[in-house]
Amino acid sequence: MNLQNPQPSGLKVTLRLETQPSGTIVTVQEIFNGWMGRLNNLSDLRNLTVEYENLRLTVEFIRSFRVLKFDAAADDCYVQILQANPPLRKKRLRQDMRIAAIALSLNATVVTRDRRDFEQMPGLAIVDWSTTELIGK
Repeated sequence: MNLQNPQPSGLKVTLRLETQPSGTIVTVQEIFNGWMGRLNNLSDLRNLTVEYENLRLTVEFIRSFRVLKFDAAADDCYVQILQANPPLRKKRLRQDMRIAAIALSLNATVVTRDRRDFEQMPGLAIVDWSTTELIGK
């Protein structure tokens, strides 16, 4: 996600559950974290209406797809991931490992361009959308 310009196209990860594209609540959190940082640090107040319109469009975009929750099954999977793979406990991997836990708990495929982090997760099916190459599993 581009935090400098968090537009709807800034989604870096989707999940493919059967054939229905979906996003995770973790991805939504990342998008809104970017927006909050941007809106709270906006130095040029003349762009406020434009920024809020872009935020509204982002909300509309998110509403157009299924948002997968981080439920008890995902939480159990997340705990197991971190216990079994100590190197994945790094703070910079936290959100990606939560997304991976959701995907693993649903037997879903992660569709992302961010192969480097997701490839560290054993058993996770990954498709790199920039090449449409099946990576894992």
